[in-house]
Amino acid sequence: MTSKLKKLKDLNRKLTVNVETKKYDEKYQAKLSKIRSTVKLDGFRKGKVPNDVLIQKYGPSIHYEVLNELIQETYPLEIAEKEIKPASSPNISIDSEDPKKGIVYSAEFEVFPEFKPKLTRWKSFEESKITIESDDIDLAVADILERYGTWGDVDRAALEKDQVIIDFTGTVDGEDFEGNSSKDFALVIGSKSMIPGFEDAIIGKKINDEFNAEVKFPDDYFKSDLAGKNANFLIKVNKVQEKQNASINEELYKSLAMEEVKNENDFKVEIEKRMQQEVKQQEDSLTRESIYDLLLEVNNFSAPSSVINEQANLMRKDSLMRMGQQADEAPEDLFPLDTFLENAEKRVKLDLLFSEFVKFFKLEVNQERVDEFVEKESEKYKDPDQFKTWIKSQPKQLDNYKMIILEELLIEKLKNELKSRVKEIKFKDLANIK
Repeated sequence: MTSKLKKLKDLNRKLTVNVETKKYDEKYQAKLSKIRSTVKLDGFRKGKVPNDVLIQKYGPSIHYEVLNELIQETYPLEIAEKEIKPASSPNISIDSEDPKKGIVYSAEFEVFPEFKPKLTRWKSFEESKITIESDDIDLAVADILERYGTWGDVDRAALEKDQVIIDFTGTVDGEDFEGNSSKDFALVIGSKSMIPGFEDAIIGKKINDEFNAEVKFPDDYFKSDLAGKNANFLIKVNKVQEKQNASINEELYKSLAMEEVKNENDFKVEIEKRMQQEVKQQEDSLTRESIYDLLLEVNNFSAPSSVINEQANLMRKDSLMRMGQQADEAPEDLFPLDTFLENAEKRVKLDLLFSEFVKFFKLEVNQERVDEFVEKESEKYKDPDQFKTWIKSQPKQLDNYKMIILEELLIEKLKNELKSRVKEIKFKDLANIK
């Protein structure tokens, strides 16, 4: 058996494999003998059917079975022999299927890129440092009291931040469209959960008011058939509601799982503690993102389009599931695939970089690190010992933990290898950082 690898465009490759006639004949004769021993044909005793009769009846099916088996067996052998790392399933074409001349087939596929990961001492990443000021705590308390408040009916015109209960029906060019109507729909004015202009049209309206709102779908609306279109909505206000803020009391402590809190002072101390925990997570996340962006800038390589498309499909599927949609039932213009390709490419490249740098630094996760991680995770549960017992029987979850730990090890190593500059961020500005 011989093979030849040809480089095509980008990461595409073509492997041509020539299988000697002997292998084909051995498989063909073995299958023919098996059929002869089991088949029953009129006019012949079992096991005594002549070869020419069997070949006439079963020859074509035997031939294609043998071809398929030869490809299934020889393709992985040749891939391993040439140390190729395919990134996609092969597209097989038969170049010659004449056993007398030898079986020849071609396999086209994408490969993973080969590159040496690079670091830089000329550029730096941003190490985020987030500061909490005293008024941030007051704002956080006020936000909690608002979020855990209750809505109460009021008899006045709707204002910004009110909740309205409405009925609406929308049309585009006089025609209905999917999701164009709802009854008793709860909408917080100013939440920007509807298309621009819809919520503004309700401000100043009272109970039982019925009116039309002329609005326009954004040009980048996730449903392409509606993007940029003008729409008319007939809206009726059923209720106007005002938020009554929650009180700082035991009921609120319970809602926030603050079992140890006894009074307002304890409450604010706990809020600050949780804010500090959030700050640590945000600092780590923003710093990690900056490191990865720097590595992508320094390491210039292509990623397999097949893997990028696969990742984009997973992202689209996730977005659809969040909306209660099934990917195989959703129309193509609902979260079009191409809107995910840029982020998918970044994700794939980061995965490849991650793998190469782990090998480059020879990083490994030892059991001590895993035990420390599990111990920390167990503190999130009411019964830590029960969690630690349970997690031992969850190999997939433990593997996920190991990947998280491996990333932590890599980030620690990269922080030491790369230059950094501090980026000061105020807590109140976190919401503006994407």
